[in-house]
Amino acid sequence: MDVETNTVELISLFPRTLLKGRLPDDLLQRLLEHGRQLMQRPESSPDASAKLAGQLSQQRELRPDLPLTRELSQTVLLPGCERWIRHVIDREPPQGRGPWTPGRYQLQLIDLWLNVQRQGDYNPTHTHGGSFSGVIFLQVPPQITSERFDGQLCFHGPEEWHIQSFRTGMAHYVLPVPGDYYVFPAWQPHSVCPFRGEGERWSIAFNVVAVPQMARPAPAPPAGPGRVTNVSLSSSRPRPGGF
Repeated sequence: MDVETNTVELISLFPRTLLKGRLPDDLLQRLLEHGRQLMQRPESSPDASAKLAGQLSQQRELRPDLPLTRELSQTVLLPGCERWIRHVIDREPPQGRGPWTPGRYQLQLIDLWLNVQRQGDYNPTHTHGGSFSGVIFLQVPPQITSERFDGQLCFHGPEEWHIQSFRTGMAHYVLPVPGDYYVFPAWQPHSVCPFRGEGERWSIAFNVVAVPQMARPAPAPPAGPGRVTNVSLSSSRPRPGGF
């Protein structure tokens, strides 16, 4: 028996959300110039390879206190994370939002680095630390196109390993385009395919942590002679550095 279209509905379970944005062209050009200057003397910046999964030609830390990187953080990266939070969390009822209520957290950029990928380089499937991560594409060799997976960023779904899933809907490929950027939860598995041919694929990756903010307690009335005051047992407990 045919199922009438007005008697059924299709429900997508457990959606995952990526934020995609576009850098202002002026900011993109200044980041490219900063990258060129850095790659003239790559040893002038700490090598980030030891703490990263990527098997890339260069992975160099970027100073977060420079005017350019501060502008990037304050105008693009942190607002992008906040936009992700509000889109996802505000769909939950108030009692389900937990620590993501405005005023109960503060976003902080903790890592920023430049990736230089050449022919044969790759980034295996991995996740990041912190709360949010993301990538900004700076330059891409012309042979990296949507016609094949070479050089593409891949996001992996939770059941990708299951043989019966046939990877249906469990792998989402992103074609790198200079100026495009993506923000996603730090726990989201992702990888980068190698590519063939000349040229360098440049990107900037970052990590952001959400730091819990303690509510300011109301001032306690002064204790008079013989006045008994309550002692909080929870205020001295260790608190996590992020969530």
